[in-house]
Amino acid sequence: MRLATVVTAAGEIPAAILPSPDGERALALDGVLPGGTTVTDVLGNALLATLVADEIAASDAMTLPLVDDLRLAPPVRPSKIVCVGYNYRWHNPDGGSDADPDPTFPDIFVKTQNTVRGADDLIEVPRASLDVDYEGEVAVVVGRRMKDVPEADTMSYVGGFAVFNDITDREWQRRTSQWAVGKNFDGFGQLGPVVVTPDEVGDPGDLLVEVERDGLVTVSQSTSTWVFPLPRLLAHLSSVWTLEPGDVIATGSPQKLPGVHATHRPLVAGDAVTITVTGLGSLTTRFVAPETTRVPSPSEAAASEASPSATAPPDPSTA
Repeated sequence: MRLATVVTAAGEIPAAILPSPDGERALALDGVLPGGTTVTDVLGNALLATLVADEIAASDAMTLPLVDDLRLAPPVRPSKIVCVGYNYRWHNPDGGSDADPDPTFPDIFVKTQNTVRGADDLIEVPRASLDVDYEGEVAVVVGRRMKDVPEADTMSYVGGFAVFNDITDREWQRRTSQWAVGKNFDGFGQLGPVVVTPDEVGDPGDLLVEVERDGLVTVSQSTSTWVFPLPRLLAHLSSVWTLEPGDVIATGSPQKLPGVHATHRPLVAGDAVTITVTGLGSLTTRFVAPETTRVPSPSEAAASEASPSATAPPDPSTA
């Protein structure tokens, strides 16, 4: 299943995303699931997941609203985002070498809740920023509470996978050994557009991660080159934290392709990057000057032209 959180006039609701000949469409689930149910709830509950699967099977995608005409919030709202540094081979710290041996333990840092944004949110370039950069990553979404889980059992706790942009200000990152400030500006953690359940993803250790900027592919590397395979990583993290449903593990970013570093320029308002991961889809991050909040959907833009007061996004539950 591909699950999303859609913004409606009544608030955020869970939705299943279905393919159609003219684009993806959204099946509202608020009338199918108990009141207040979120995507996180579905990921960790087999009964709820069965209800969603049955509703998908009974639906005609062509009667549903196009995702492009809706606004997507973050698919889940994590209590914490645990991130892994240098988890791809050949992605080295400053001064490192491709000949360096693999580290014994993963390099871990945390992003805070204020960073989380959805696929249709614009990302503000902070006034204090000096060198904003992107990092395209595979995000693991925890489905069930896990603590001290043996490596052999960890994958049964995974609720799904999503695309994540670990946005970073490099200059602020370099100012401290802890990285926290450069990683945690407001909006520096875009997640989505959907969460894909493990049955549709296959082997998470064999996904291609690519990033495109200015029409140029700047990152292209497979998760098969992870230093720490996912079961080992999850076991390690669950020995420290109680990982709650909806928590996100950002599994690290590949090294940019040769030559890209030489032409690096900081991201500024008006820039955009697109991260694409096999089986998970694409996430486009659009950067704007401060005080701009999000991209209007095409239907919102059309409604705004017809009537400046018509700003509420379409509601898939009434379509």
